[in-house]
Amino acid sequence: MYDILIRRAEYEEIDEVKRLLADNGLTFEDAEYTAIAKHRNEIIGTCSFSGKIIKCFAIREDYKGEGLSLKLITHIIDEMFGREIYEYFVFTKPENVDIFKSMGFKIVYSVDKVCLLEGGRANINKSIEEMLIKSGLGCEKKSALVMNCNPFTLGHRYIIEKASKESESVVVFIVKEDKSLFPFDVRYSLVKKGVLDLKNVKVISGGDYIISSATFPSYFIKQLDDKIDAYTNLDAHIFGKYIAPAFNIVKRYVGTEPFCRVTEKYNDALLKILPSYNIEVELVERIEKSGNIISASFIRSLIKKGDFEKIKALVPNVTYDYLVSEKAKYIIERIKNEK
Repeated sequence: MYDILIRRAEYEEIDEVKRLLADNGLTFEDAEYTAIAKHRNEIIGTCSFSGKIIKCFAIREDYKGEGLSLKLITHIIDEMFGREIYEYFVFTKPENVDIFKSMGFKIVYSVDKVCLLEGGRANINKSIEEMLIKSGLGCEKKSALVMNCNPFTLGHRYIIEKASKESESVVVFIVKEDKSLFPFDVRYSLVKKGVLDLKNVKVISGGDYIISSATFPSYFIKQLDDKIDAYTNLDAHIFGKYIAPAFNIVKRYVGTEPFCRVTEKYNDALLKILPSYNIEVELVERIEKSGNIISASFIRSLIKKGDFEKIKALVPNVTYDYLVSEKAKYIIERIKNEK
């Protein structure tokens, strides 16, 4: 084997990393840690991770088949272990699946342009079983909603209340990843407090297997429509195959989305895919007030303007009380400074 050094990339080496990825038809995404393999002062391989996600993996063509993949990914996993990350995931092209399977990764689900694999202690069936036990929910038939709630609005409350009236039991999954302006613990707390009066509604964390478009790595997919399709189809199939049967979910409610292309495509994927898993999908029209559709993005725009009087009429009391509290000051500043 060549005399190859594997280490963390220096800042000034990232441009060379980007060129290597581009030569492999990939693009660079921001990462917490980027590793490189060097031979004769040239970067011949790279791999990165952010949170629990391993990504941006590439080997120079003339060094493939030399065992470099194993060394690079082992380096990344060792670094993750050092940070006490023992569950990790890879989104990759289907043609790369065998590389990761040879290292002990297991396929969660594969669609046309992307495959999700899990490694380390990650186990989708065990994770969902633990979610169910922790929720305290029984075996009754359930309706479900998956929400980000960035922040929780009367629009969200309306859809949850509609599901509550029409269903025996309702479970609301709050997207776990902290890629929103409102952190997960805040979003989760506001929704949970905001639906306490709905006795058949349970609010829980979405866990690691409800994928967010904000954290879906798409460095290996060039076209925007292909990226959206890959993300939405993968997430819909994972929900239908694993999450719905474990929780006995027979119906899912989603809100219409006239302004966000990703959400619109996501709804289309759910409407197309979930019925094949015997899950009914109901598309609920968003409610309006004073000619404006009540959405989290609209609330954030009002926060940016400092128009809290208008906000008060569009969010539950629990959200408004939080927004005008000392606890929310740092979030308010982030929103106002957002470009």
